[in-house]
Amino acid sequence: MSRAEHLVPSVCALLLLLSPGLFGQGLPASPTKLFMSSGTPVKLQLAQTISSAHVHKGDRLNFVVVKDVAVGGFKVIRAGALAEGSVFGVKEKRLLGMGGDVILKLDSVELTNGGSVGLVARKEFKGRSHTIRIGLETAIAGAIYAFAAPVFLLSRGRDSTVLNGTEITAYTKSDSSVEAEGLPLAQESVSELSQMIKLLPPRVLNGEGRPGDMLNLIFVAEEDDLQKAFARAGWLQVEKSKPLIIWHLLWQRKHYTKLPMDKLYVFGRAQEYSYSLPDLRSIVARRHHLRIWKTDRVVAGIPVWVGAATHDVSIKFVKHKLQFLHRIDPDVDAERDFIAGNLAETRQFNREEYMRCAKPVFNAQTATGQTYYSDGRMLLLELNRGVAPIVGATEIAAKVR
Repeated sequence: MSRAEHLVPSVCALLLLLSPGLFGQGLPASPTKLFMSSGTPVKLQLAQTISSAHVHKGDRLNFVVVKDVAVGGFKVIRAGALAEGSVFGVKEKRLLGMGGDVILKLDSVELTNGGSVGLVARKEFKGRSHTIRIGLETAIAGAIYAFAAPVFLLSRGRDSTVLNGTEITAYTKSDSSVEAEGLPLAQESVSELSQMIKLLPPRVLNGEGRPGDMLNLIFVAEEDDLQKAFARAGWLQVEKSKPLIIWHLLWQRKHYTKLPMDKLYVFGRAQEYSYSLPDLRSIVARRHHLRIWKTDRVVAGIPVWVGAATHDVSIKFVKHKLQFLHRIDPDVDAERDFIAGNLAETRQFNREEYMRCAKPVFNAQTATGQTYYSDGRMLLLELNRGVAPIVGATEIAAKVR
């Protein structure tokens, strides 16, 4: 027998005697239980639209978790998990112009291992009140014809409507231990962008909760850079102040470039920015327009925004509503791509990528009932940071103004 053959049994015996921990160095120890302290934040979205006109105290509500919650390197609550809550209080719209009122309460959330943990959160949503206006109208009516004044006191405010997707942050109710067995590891490399797209609503809502325009753009940009990019490309922020709108409509009429836009909602919030690029040949009737909402996501520390873009091509009169509405180009992808081309002309972004949506929209209607179609993709634009103004773009904006 060779010398090498004599050494083999001795080496094997030595390996068996060595501590198993020697070979396990560098691997994290797997605890049997994880400690989750009270007050751990859980970000949620309401999973349905409710109104003070229809809900009742005690009605059960569903919520969806929008961000993973990790403890000790393990994912204890996953994005997409369900949470339960209820209507804690409700008041219908009342006389004297007082609006409705809804209070939501969170109860519990589902853990990744199938268990649940209690939550604490209450949030109140108030409908718009007209108390001051009613008071003024009553006073004026009383001065002119006293018997007519009480009629105005019978006017009611607006219902409180809490929209699907409304954001609420709840907190774990008490300290709790969670069985670690079977829990997935928290993945630090998970993209905030990909997680957002999985849970992003495909369409915006109007104030009553009716789905409308599709979300078709994503911007990665600091807020200041976002504003500057559109200003340099000739876009205008539309008017929001009612007195200014009335004043400019009276004096500028067909030359009014900052015609307002309706409020539409994502995450239960109206758009942060409303941009318009009017057609100089028909300023009021034809315009490119875009609404933008800020998300709670970041990419490399830079905020992520989502947008809904459509192209107004004419104005039509809707008889049953007795109002004028813009008619849009049904090819909303053309408007999505137009915005990318428009920003590219002034070199406003450094990355462009089409992204597949979790719930793609191919055919749908706006909140006013106009049909549109799409390939179902969103366009991601990563804007440049701190780029110097481009003279040509500034001149275009000046001409439109």
